[in-house]
Amino acid sequence: MLELQGVRKCFGDKVAVDDVSLRFRSGEFVGVIGRSGAGKSTLLRMINRLTDPTSGTMTHGRVEITRLRGAALRDWRRRCAMIFQQFNLCPRLDVITNVLIGVVAARPLVSSLVKSFPAEDRARAILELETLDMASAALQRAETLSGGQQQRVAIARAMMQEPDVLLADEPVASLDPVNSEVVMDALLQVCRRRNIPVIVNLHSLEIARRYCDRVVAMSRGRVVFDDLPQKLTADALAQIYGGTGKWARDAAVTMETAA
Repeated sequence: MLELQGVRKCFGDKVAVDDVSLRFRSGEFVGVIGRSGAGKSTLLRMINRLTDPTSGTMTHGRVEITRLRGAALRDWRRRCAMIFQQFNLCPRLDVITNVLIGVVAARPLVSSLVKSFPAEDRARAILELETLDMASAALQRAETLSGGQQQRVAIARAMMQEPDVLLADEPVASLDPVNSEVVMDALLQVCRRRNIPVIVNLHSLEIARRYCDRVVAMSRGRVVFDDLPQKLTADALAQIYGGTGKWARDAAVTMETAA
């Protein structure tokens, strides 16, 4: 179990995340929603330790993540894989090499620099691509792929890290509806097949309702909702997003109709 207790992050005088306490269980698919600037991305970056919390504690099992340094911290970043909106692939490298980058942290530096990977790693990379229906593109340059295909390659790369936790920061924000569905299906498959918590930042309420076991909503750095997506009523949406009551009622009706 991944647990956050009283986590807070300040950038100077600005409080980005304020006293957040959450638990994420194995095999749970969690959507994090809220307006831009609500603290969603900062929350994920703290879990991965790309940024350090100002105060509070984070633990995974018996390991206190907030205390990790050096090799132990690098190992946590490998075990807590992260997928980004902009894919972060090397466009001129072929797909399989991009996937193999996921094992770099666990391999000697020299072999990684010369792109010399063991046959076992290459076989694993092909299997991960096959799972995501991308094996046929293994030798294509990443820049020749569509956005949805690139995001699936990024997921395969993350799976090469053999993660205990998977984080995804707006993974479908730049994709069309069809590719969004393909990528969300892939993330849900990872969650179920590997029985790991998958935490996804989302803007789409419809995607949150369709895919998530649970929704966490943030507003001004604080958690203001933590429940089943079906509990996102008009009042809850108005608290999360602000704006007029009519907008919240319309959004709630849309979600209920889609359900």
